[in-house]
Amino acid sequence: MLRFRYNGGVDFSVIVPIFLGLIASGLVNYLADVLPQTLRLSQPTCSNADCQAALGWTDYLLLRRCRKCGRGRGLRAFAVLILCVALALYTWFAPPLKLGFYPGIVVLTYLLLVALIDLEHRLILRPLSIAGLVLAAAAGIFARGWLSTLVGGGAGFLMLFALYQFGRLFARWRAKRLGKTDDEEALGSGDVTLATILGLLLGWPLIWYGLLLGILFSGVTSLIIILVLLIARRYKTQMFNVFIPYGIFFILGAFMLIYAPLWMSEFVK
Repeated sequence: MLRFRYNGGVDFSVIVPIFLGLIASGLVNYLADVLPQTLRLSQPTCSNADCQAALGWTDYLLLRRCRKCGRGRGLRAFAVLILCVALALYTWFAPPLKLGFYPGIVVLTYLLLVALIDLEHRLILRPLSIAGLVLAAAAGIFARGWLSTLVGGGAGFLMLFALYQFGRLFARWRAKRLGKTDDEEALGSGDVTLATILGLLLGWPLIWYGLLLGILFSGVTSLIIILVLLIARRYKTQMFNVFIPYGIFFILGAFMLIYAPLWMSEFVK
């Protein structure tokens, strides 16, 4: 790793991950703000629906309030900043074995962006899916070769496509129980594309474990939601109206396998 030392022996190497973490946080916040609204790179605007004034780039990057209405940037912008810097530092000191730090931080930034948009909008955007397929294929081939990468991508697609079809059947059953039709689905086509991306990234057979972890994480979260609804005595009225974005759980599973393999090995002992 590149290190910078002062004459007194102080190690300034952490400047690199902190700087890249700051860049990643600005990029994630910006794209999460504009892509769901415009599907293109555009000027960020105030989040206040009654204002929506264009934000200057300096004010936006420095997380300043809107000059017109005074609305602050919100907790998410600061949370992403802290998370990106923390994860960049973690990746610097414990880089993915097969990717290394610099490719690892690029992949991590992409995964954070997709997870954030899925969490906020329950959407996996097509432009990000296309970019993700290219990025994951390049990272997968770099890390483990083309055969494992392509097989992993195909396996991820087939497994989630099967679950997607099952989810459509569940949506029809749910609509019948509610006596109405709607567009909500347990899984969307974007989740299938995301599984393909993660399959290219993880390769075979890791994609199998990555998706299994995602299902386990989503199951635990669903159980917690059910318990909360039971305690609040709202289970019967809300059980069919609660939806969780599954993409973030699949991403979490992939993150654990790529960025925390030692944690996973200790967990399964």
